[in-house]
Amino acid sequence: MSKGKGKQTETTALLPPLPNPSIGSANPSASLSSLWGYLLPALNHIVRSPTNSTEKAPAIDISYHMGIHTATYNYFTAQSEAANARPPNGMAADSGRDNGRQASGTDLYEHLDKYYMDLARELLLGAPEDDTTLVQYIIPCFKRYSVGAHSVNRLFNYVNRHYVKRAVDEDKGWLTLSDIFDAVAKSIEEGDTREKIAKKLKERKVEELKKWGYEEGSAESFAHAEQCAEAASSLDRVVPLSALALRRFRTEFIEPLMAAPKMKGKKRRPAAPLNEDKVHLPKGRLPRAVRELLQVQEMSSDGRRNLAADLAATLRAVGVRHAHPLRKKLEKFLTTGSA
Repeated sequence: MSKGKGKQTETTALLPPLPNPSIGSANPSASLSSLWGYLLPALNHIVRSPTNSTEKAPAIDISYHMGIHTATYNYFTAQSEAANARPPNGMAADSGRDNGRQASGTDLYEHLDKYYMDLARELLLGAPEDDTTLVQYIIPCFKRYSVGAHSVNRLFNYVNRHYVKRAVDEDKGWLTLSDIFDAVAKSIEEGDTREKIAKKLKERKVEELKKWGYEEGSAESFAHAEQCAEAASSLDRVVPLSALALRRFRTEFIEPLMAAPKMKGKKRRPAAPLNEDKVHLPKGRLPRAVRELLQVQEMSSDGRRNLAADLAATLRAVGVRHAHPLRKKLEKFLTTGSA
């Protein structure tokens, strides 16, 4: 035990908090490129630095943390002021609205999204070619990615409060009115007040969150279920930065591993229905790896169960829906003990 602790202490000692980089007289909030150049070392340190710990991401110095918050705030403020100074008529107004959109945080949000897209693709390229070790690669890989993403989410909380919240208020979040309007409209009766309609919309949202494990009365399960639902959303929806990272892990890492390979010279098979049984499970790399995991004899039953539980939790966290054959297969194994 002491040996393990010593190793962890040694690893931590090699990763002291990243100091605030010297930028001289440069103003990191002067432009998006300047801001991104100032933020990038922190992102790489938090998310990419090698570490044996999957519980806590590498830290940055408090002065660097405050510098990032200040630079981001100043950048948004400067861009908003520039947009508001434009004439409110004609084509200039259209141009001003576009600049206002960028000032609201869209440009930085899109840069962060591309950062996670590139990172998830890099992690996929590092996956082992042997299917029998694929799950063992995914679990620590995702845990390291996830803990880094949550640390970045806290670091850029201003982006969540300034941009993401406003976008959600403007009906651009993971669940929009158009997504649930038809179902709610059928239950609206003549004479219903706005309060009653709002209550029905809230109830519909709760129904969606229950699909992701929400248990009524539990604030913790509500937050976790909503993050899963956000990660499951399409790329055009605006979600908090933690869910943004998880969504990219799904689209750039997990989904390519689940996809059945294209057959050269043959017509591509139609997509399998979500409720197909294990006989028709798409033969992508990850489904093959799960089959190997659940049937391997050299591993203890506890070892198989732990890996299956971790993978099931990973798929849920990144937004793979409950009806997907692979999630159903894992949950059946965890419930019954049989593949």
